[in-house]
Amino acid sequence: MAHVCHRDAKRDATDHGATTMNETHEPFDYDLAAGLRILKVTARPHAPGTWVTGVLDEFRFEALVFAEHADERDQELGESRIAKLWIARRDTKRTVFNWDRGLDIPAASDKTQAVADFLAAGLAEHVFGR
Repeated sequence: MAHVCHRDAKRDATDHGATTMNETHEPFDYDLAAGLRILKVTARPHAPGTWVTGVLDEFRFEALVFAEHADERDQELGESRIAKLWIARRDTKRTVFNWDRGLDIPAASDKTQAVADFLAAGLAEHVFGR
């Protein structure tokens, strides 16, 4: 379920400045990048890390993303520089994945796992440009 993200962000005036990422993916038939909108990026004022809020298709997510990798690699979602990732369905508001420096709630479906993998593969690079 690997997703390779290309850092190809664009701004869409109709989305009030929301950004999107383009990506190629396997083995899923749907295009995750087409449904991604970053709604808010907020640097934490007194600690490292940046909160990112967005939507991706039928999901809403919030992530705590860092410019550098965690000292304790098991507290990071793979090699993503994401310490916290919460994903919920937009229609039911039900949490379908949660990582809080460790897996709390595993992906509820293959598509949810694909969304988590997609964000892990490119969200930090999208936010920090590296």
